[in-house]
Amino acid sequence: MFSVTVRDHMMIAHSFRGEAFGPAQRLHGATFVVDATFRRAELDADGVVVDIGRAAAELDAILGGLTYRNLDEDPDFAGVNTTTEVLARAIADRLAERAHAGDLGAGARELAGIVVTLHESHIAWASYERSL
Repeated sequence: MFSVTVRDHMMIAHSFRGEAFGPAQRLHGATFVVDATFRRAELDADGVVVDIGRAAAELDAILGGLTYRNLDEDPDFAGVNTTTEVLARAIADRLAERAHAGDLGAGARELAGIVVTLHESHIAWASYERSL
């Protein structure tokens, strides 16, 4: 399996519901380093997994829609705790939609999967992996 990873970051505000979250139930900020890994079994005719420039641009566009926002006010996350895991899935799903639409290039339609990892710090991160 071949893979290519692009990296970006986002800064969001949010709060959580539920006693399990303690003080994080109050509005707080988070900064994430975001890795998006694209996987495929075989390289395309050009010898690549995905166009890195397009992959980076699409990740940037997705994160641009989230960064500097209070996710508690985002209708896409209404009634959902926007945990690191939930955000990783949302970003992976949005990248998958763009891959299917051809926004990552024609070769991206042959991707086998996407993994999105959100790094909360140098010692903690969460990932979501989905097949395509």
